[in-house]
Amino acid sequence: MIALADEAATLALGAALARVARPGDVIALSGDLGAGKTTLARGLLAALGLEEEAPSPTFAIVQPYDVPETRFPVTHVDLYRIDDPEDVEELGLDDLLQDSLLIIEWPERAGRLWPQTLQLALSRTADGARVLTATVPASWESRWPPI
Repeated sequence: MIALADEAATLALGAALARVARPGDVIALSGDLGAGKTTLARGLLAALGLEEEAPSPTFAIVQPYDVPETRFPVTHVDLYRIDDPEDVEELGLDDLLQDSLLIIEWPERAGRLWPQTLQLALSRTADGARVLTATVPASWESRWPPI
């Protein structure tokens, strides 16, 4: 578990992840609305070179970023509006994974995850801070924790 005292700590964790993430990785972000999933993704994207604030892809569902916008291709996915896991197949995430880092919010709506998925669950504490719990696959063991 990692304690995240505030938004700055969540952004910093995202930046730390950017130092160790690479194309072909999947980072799944779980947690209630307002838990900090998009904030963590924004910290990661900013550290990869994105100059403007990354929008939440809730309505677009899939938001790609490519070189030179980011250091390497990144696809930010928000599955909140997906009701049927079969709809996820139509997004073509398997193809994107070939050369992109996938950041997936609301991964539980996908019905399945890839074996190389770093699963990060964010929850709020009574004092408004966040706690992050990680499920770390073998492909991430040498890179976790990133800070």
